[in-house]
Amino acid sequence: MVASSPCRFSSMASAMFFSVLVVFILLENAAGETRHYKFNIEYHNVTRLCHTRTLLTVNRKFPGRPLVAREGDRVIVKVVNHIANNVTLHWHGIRQLTTGWSDGPSYITQCPIQTNQSYIYNFTITGQRGTLWWHAHISWLRVSIYGPIIILPKRNESYPFVKPHKEVIIMLGEWFNSDPEAIISQALQTGGGPNVSDAYTINGLPGLLYNCSSKDTYKLKVKPGKTYLLRLINAALNDELFFSIANHTVTVVEGDAIYTKPFETDKLLISPGQTTNVLLKTKPEYPNASFLMAASPYFTGQGTFDNSTTVGILEYEHPSNHKSSKTLTLMQPTLPSINATGFVANYTGRFRSLANAKFPANVPKTVDKKFFFTVGLGTSPCPKNTTCQGPNNSSKFAASVNNVSFSFPTVAILQAHYFGQSNGVYTTDFPTQPLIPFNYTGTGPNNTNVINGTRVVVLPFNTSVELVLQDTGILGAESHPLHLHGYNFFIVGQGFGNFDPSKDPAKFNLVDPMERNTAGVPSGGWIALRFLADNPGAWFMHCHLDVHTSWGLRMAWIVLDGAGPNQKLQPPPSDLPKC
Repeated sequence: MVASSPCRFSSMASAMFFSVLVVFILLENAAGETRHYKFNIEYHNVTRLCHTRTLLTVNRKFPGRPLVAREGDRVIVKVVNHIANNVTLHWHGIRQLTTGWSDGPSYITQCPIQTNQSYIYNFTITGQRGTLWWHAHISWLRVSIYGPIIILPKRNESYPFVKPHKEVIIMLGEWFNSDPEAIISQALQTGGGPNVSDAYTINGLPGLLYNCSSKDTYKLKVKPGKTYLLRLINAALNDELFFSIANHTVTVVEGDAIYTKPFETDKLLISPGQTTNVLLKTKPEYPNASFLMAASPYFTGQGTFDNSTTVGILEYEHPSNHKSSKTLTLMQPTLPSINATGFVANYTGRFRSLANAKFPANVPKTVDKKFFFTVGLGTSPCPKNTTCQGPNNSSKFAASVNNVSFSFPTVAILQAHYFGQSNGVYTTDFPTQPLIPFNYTGTGPNNTNVINGTRVVVLPFNTSVELVLQDTGILGAESHPLHLHGYNFFIVGQGFGNFDPSKDPAKFNLVDPMERNTAGVPSGGWIALRFLADNPGAWFMHCHLDVHTSWGLRMAWIVLDGAGPNQKLQPPPSDLPKC
C-alpha cells in the first residue's frame, strides 16, 4: 500500500517534493491494485509575504501530497476531520462511475464531514490516465486544501509521446494574508465583491516579485538536452492564469487527463480546475542564464482582481567550471495582456483529441436532448432597512444559470434522490432555456434580479446531450470556467456574440473535438458541449471561479439508473456523513 504517514518539509523541500521522482518511488513500492491513503484535515501555520496564517491542510502540507495510482486501480482515501469547519473532498475529473457517493461536493453528493468525524472515499479509476487534482468542495476551503492526482498508464503501456527524462508537478494557486472564509462570509453579508488574493503561488510559493518572498521562490533544476513532462494544474480560487517560461516553447500533449494532438506554444492559459500536461525540451547546451516561469491573471470582468505575477526559476544544472548562478542573466517571459480574449480563443481552439483507434473521440453524433443555458452575473434585492455594497449600493451581487441562482439544500441531493425523498429538497423543473430571451451579449434587461431555487435537470440513462452555454453581458461580460462533475464533455463549438441555432451548429467539430471536464465560456460568447449521460447519480455543474459559485452560478443534473447491473448507482456506504 502507498505509505500514508506525513513527512515534514521546509518550504523549499516542499517545492522539491513536487518532483514526480518521489511519486514513482511511492508507486513502484506499492503492491496490488488498491491504493490506500489517509488524509488528515489539520491546522498548519504557514508564513508567506511575511504574514503567518493558520491554514487548513491535508497532513499539514501546503499544497497537499500527490495521490498516485494507475489506470484501473481502486483508490481508498480515509479522510479524518480534525478542524472546526465541516469539510468534503472532491477528486476533480475522476468519473466516479456508479460511485457518486465519493464525488465530494457538499450537499450535492454528501453531507459534509463534521469535526472529529471521518469518511472513506472509495472509487475505481476506469479508462482514465493523466493529471487531475483533488480539493475541498465546501465554501472556499479549497484555497489551501488541494493537491495533485497522478494517474499513470497501465503497466506495460506507454505515453503517446516521447518518454520524458523526468516528470514535474507545477500547481498554481493563490495566497491570502487574511482568512478567505472571513472574506467570503463578509462579501455574502454585504452583497459586495470579496477582497482579492494577495499573491499567486507556484507550488505554494509566491516568488521573488512579491515583497518578502525572495526565498519563497520555486526553483526547477533541469539538465540541457532533456525532455521534461510538466504537469500544470490551476488550483487558484478565483483566477484564470496565463503561464509562460522565458525563452522556451512547450508542446501541449494533454488537457484534463485527455491526450491531445500535440501543438507548440510559448504561452498557455489554464482556468481554475483545468490541468495541462506539456513537454519542455531544454536547450541543447548550458545557457549562461536562468529563466523565469511566470503566471499572471486573465480577467475580463468589471470588478477588482489580483493584478500581480507569481514566478519560479528554471535553472540549468551547470558544469563545475561555470560561474556562480548569482551572476547569471535572469530572462523574463512576455505574458498576454490581462484581457487578451483573442489570444484565449485562438489558444483554446487549438486543442484537439487524438481521435485514433486507441484513444477515440466518442462524441455523440446525434442528440436526444438540447439545452441552452445562460451563465452570468445578476443581483438580489437588498434586505429591508439595510445598506448593500452591490451594484448601485442598493442590491447584492448574485450569479445564475438561466437566471436561477442555485440554493444549497440542507441534505444531500443524491441521498434524497436515492431514497425517493426529494420533496422539500429539490424540484425537477430547471428551465431548459432562458425563461425570458433577450440580447444576451448586448443591452441587458432592466430587471437584473435572479430567481433563487434548488432546481435540477433529470436525464434518463444514456441520454445524449447537447448543451450550449451562453455568457451574458448583465453587469459586464466575463469568462466563466464551467466544471461538470461525473463527466467529460466534448467541446464541439465556441464563438463570440449570441449563439445562432440556425447557423452555428453547421460549424461544429464532431471529428476530433477536445474532451474536458472544465472549459471556459468565452467572455461575451458561447460554448457548445456534448456528452452521453451514462453515469447515474447527482452531478454538480458550476463555475470554477469560487466567488461566482458562492453567488449561485451552479446547478445539478440527476441521471437515472440504467437497466444493466453496471448502470446503477451503488448503495450508499455505511459511513456516509449525516447532515
